[in-house]
Amino acid sequence: MTALYKELQAADAYKIRLPYPFSDYDRQLLTLLYQPMIGAEAVAFYMTLWAEGETMKEEAAHYTLMNLLGVPIAKIFESRIQLEAIGLLKTYRKDAENRTFIYELCPPLDPKTFFSDPLLSMFLFSKIGEAAYRRARDRFLIHSDDMVGFEEVSRTFTDIFQPVHAKAGYPAEQPELHERKQAGYSADVDFDFELLRQGLSEQLVPKRVLTVAIKDTIAKLAFLYGWGPLEMQKVILLAIDDDYKLTVDGVKKAASDYYKLTVTTTAPKLVQVHKTEPKVEEPPKTKQEELLLYLESASPVEVLRDIANGNEPLPSDVQLANQLVMQHGMEPAVVNVLLQYVLLRTDMKLTKAYVEKIASHWLRKKVTTAKDAMELARIEHAQYMKWKAEGSPSTAKTSASSSRKPVREEKLPEWFYQKDEVPAAKADAPNDQFEVEKQKLLAKLAMKKGKGE
Repeated sequence: MTALYKELQAADAYKIRLPYPFSDYDRQLLTLLYQPMIGAEAVAFYMTLWAEGETMKEEAAHYTLMNLLGVPIAKIFESRIQLEAIGLLKTYRKDAENRTFIYELCPPLDPKTFFSDPLLSMFLFSKIGEAAYRRARDRFLIHSDDMVGFEEVSRTFTDIFQPVHAKAGYPAEQPELHERKQAGYSADVDFDFELLRQGLSEQLVPKRVLTVAIKDTIAKLAFLYGWGPLEMQKVILLAIDDDYKLTVDGVKKAASDYYKLTVTTTAPKLVQVHKTEPKVEEPPKTKQEELLLYLESASPVEVLRDIANGNEPLPSDVQLANQLVMQHGMEPAVVNVLLQYVLLRTDMKLTKAYVEKIASHWLRKKVTTAKDAMELARIEHAQYMKWKAEGSPSTAKTSASSSRKPVREEKLPEWFYQKDEVPAAKADAPNDQFEVEKQKLLAKLAMKKGKGE
């Protein structure tokens, strides 16, 4: 399994928190400014959380999101971390007997803040190009031509209202209320401002001009262009005006000009990397491991679709799979093994009674992983064959003559014949001897076919 899967599982519960009702204007910002940067899948995940969060009262399993979006759990995790990085989502986790997540949606930045941010604006520019970038920016321009010649005459609060001292007590403490928080992303940029100050004269660049906003811009620009304090010293000297003042726009323009002069006239691009993602464990080495990874990460609907060669499964089959997960609490990976085992054994017929009988057995045995489900299917294969025969209406009529006729061999999943590999020193164990010999024979046949014999 990969570290991505360890971060999130289909059975994990989630709840959604909306700090306040979002508007159609937020949807426009999300679609036009954020979607080009993070992609349609991440935006679809955000919109789904938005829609669910407006009415959601109880927690649900991530399997619900997998069905709504039609994607495996790994895609949901990928969309989640993209939204977190871009400042649209905050995730909280509680590790207990059943792991639970809270997804708090954050609103998109307003256009002025978005286009003033050096990283976001450059990210969008690198994704859509100059012409589309200008169109997106101009869409949110404020047309103030009709304000020419007007002077604001609005009254202030103190012009109209005055305090009156009376014995009316104080209002009770307020509980937590909806709040329109200033959205934004978290940029963990390690920049040495002390070294930056050492190379700048107090006469040319007074310390007071390095405000919090200017420092934030400097750190982001240094990250964007790959510069250290020495390069940023030159940028600041270019940006400071005659009145010894620095502005955010001035620093951005100076950095852009310096980059064009010293590096290239082509703007830098921002690409997605999992910088803070835990290391991925070794990739699957065998087909058995690859199959396990697939069964553990895919949704039952996806497994049904793959077994049917890409065709959409029937609603009754999807409903049966959903009932096993949502009502009976089976792990999606275990349901995947069950579906594959039954379908390939019964000539692609998903008989509800037969599926539920095996599912009931697996629930009593507390099977929670695909690997355990495979092993139990191998061990109990004879019993399951008996259950299948008992459920067939023609069994009783043909029982007398069945012993004289050759029995058609049932088709079984490939994993039924694949055992976990064992070291050579243990390969001669009595219970594994037959499997070892069979693998040797299959290897010889494969070599012959490869030589054209």
